[in-house]
Amino acid sequence: MAASTEIDVTAPFAGVVVAIHGDHAEEVGAGSPLVVLEAMKMEHEVLSETAGVIGELAVAVGDAVEEGQLLLRMTPGDGVAARAPAVNGAAATGEREDLRAVRERHEIGLDAARADVVARRHEHGRRTARENLADLLDEGSFVEYGPLLFAAQEQRRSREELIARTPADGLVGGVGSIEGEPCVAMSYDYMVLAGTQGMRNHMKKDRLFDVAERRRLPVVLFAEGGGGRPGDVDMPIVAGLDCRAFELFAGLSGLVPLVGIASGNCFAGNAALLGCCDVVIATEDASIGMGGPAMIEGGGLGVFSAAEVGPIDVQHANGVVDLRAADDAQAVALARRYLGYFSGDHAPGAVPDQELLRDAIPEQRKRVYDIRRVVDGLFDEGSVLELRDGFAPGMLTALARVDGRPLGVVANDPTHLGGAIDADGADKASRFLQLCDAFELPALFLCDTPGFMVGPAAERTATVRHFSRMFLTGANLTVPTGTIVLRKGYGLGAQAMAGGGFKAPLFTVAWPTSEFGAMGLEGAVRLGMRRELEAIEDEDERERVFSATVAAAYERGRGVNMAAYGEIDDVIDPADSRRWIAMLFERDGGGWRARPGKKRPNIDAW
Repeated sequence: MAASTEIDVTAPFAGVVVAIHGDHAEEVGAGSPLVVLEAMKMEHEVLSETAGVIGELAVAVGDAVEEGQLLLRMTPGDGVAARAPAVNGAAATGEREDLRAVRERHEIGLDAARADVVARRHEHGRRTARENLADLLDEGSFVEYGPLLFAAQEQRRSREELIARTPADGLVGGVGSIEGEPCVAMSYDYMVLAGTQGMRNHMKKDRLFDVAERRRLPVVLFAEGGGGRPGDVDMPIVAGLDCRAFELFAGLSGLVPLVGIASGNCFAGNAALLGCCDVVIATEDASIGMGGPAMIEGGGLGVFSAAEVGPIDVQHANGVVDLRAADDAQAVALARRYLGYFSGDHAPGAVPDQELLRDAIPEQRKRVYDIRRVVDGLFDEGSVLELRDGFAPGMLTALARVDGRPLGVVANDPTHLGGAIDADGADKASRFLQLCDAFELPALFLCDTPGFMVGPAAERTATVRHFSRMFLTGANLTVPTGTIVLRKGYGLGAQAMAGGGFKAPLFTVAWPTSEFGAMGLEGAVRLGMRRELEAIEDEDERERVFSATVAAAYERGRGVNMAAYGEIDDVIDPADSRRWIAMLFERDGGGWRARPGKKRPNIDAW
């Protein structure tokens, strides 16, 4: 037992003595470390409870002790400053060695540490991966995944070189926010092995795609790069076709919005991911292809420069590119704007002068007009974002807002084929409607069509199958739809512009300029009255009868007559259109994020 003037210091648990701080007769303050015990591979400091003088030591380094066993005795003394615990790797007043090493390792991958390659990037008028992500995401919101990765090439290069030359394994990715809404964002880094897809950046994509699925986050992918990377040799593979990135990314289609951005070269695997996206944004210098110059030459298909493979003029006109941007900055701005339509209601925008719509359609029934003037006049100012405007010019597809609430718009353009729906137009409309349905956007049809495109040339484009996609998609929509007939509403084409028929939408209304028929009226008269017309020998009389019959058919097919017989819901003042459109918006809908899973299996790439 200790004398009444002594204090026993005992082991708080069983362990091994690995260090003793202080010597016999040394004064220590309350809270000073005295003995270090190790238990279960962890070291624990035993601290003095009061100030005093170290007396008898009962143990030595290496001794095993039991709980409650005496370690040493102290004599109470006047207070002195507590001895600070030992600091591993650095002085107590400096940066810890472990923290310094981690900080420096992270800094190696930043643009500031690669001034030479960044300068070359800027010389070509291009931004770096990190610059694009910084512009896309709200300031300070980016949480990066896998920044310490490097290329799997240690059999070919030193680790030090790989850390310096292949930071993040060429893919910068993580979670951030856009206008306060969280999203997954990732960018191939063209300054690292030409933005190719390596073993470890595939693993990173897999991880981020999983995060996107579990948290229901939109994904923005900057897809610049050359596809698969043959130089990653640190893995026992033959072809690597068991990579999961493509399956996991494509599996997100219809669950979360997917945005792809292409600038510069985007080939092979990078292009395949781009093509899975709901919307593709590409810059003027983009060249997009399923195979780059090396693959083309290797296949014996000729020698081409990267710029010749899939330039923007080709990919915009053929429908691969939805939105064409001047440069990286505009591409980022378009991505932010696009995602805004899927983040719920915004503050109401200014309403254009609705009375101007009364004169948007010429009174002369054969005179063309600008459908974009109509669309811009219907919706909140500055809210219309047209998609795929370089492809299928007879069909307009756009996102827009009414009083801040987003919706999709499908409209015929009478300046192309008179508004007739061809195979490309049907594909464009059908795919856009899938997008609206998947993410709970109401859809408004603006109908002005003489029907579907006919003739031998049209049939060579497989119109039968392509046009029918509008019926298949329209009949299976679950979002609210409405149709406004601006002028022509003829035949199957008009029914397709109403989701399958005029009773399918929540409303089908028409403007005063509207006209209707089961088919084009001139053709209907020629077919229906063929015998009667052939029986009239006088050519002038035959033309008079034909014209009179057509005029009567037009009068019978006017919108007011359609409404009088209940085939449409009303003929309205064009200035009153927004009041009807407002019916499309659910007051208590939870949006796409509220669903437990997908509504549709996926959104078609085409």
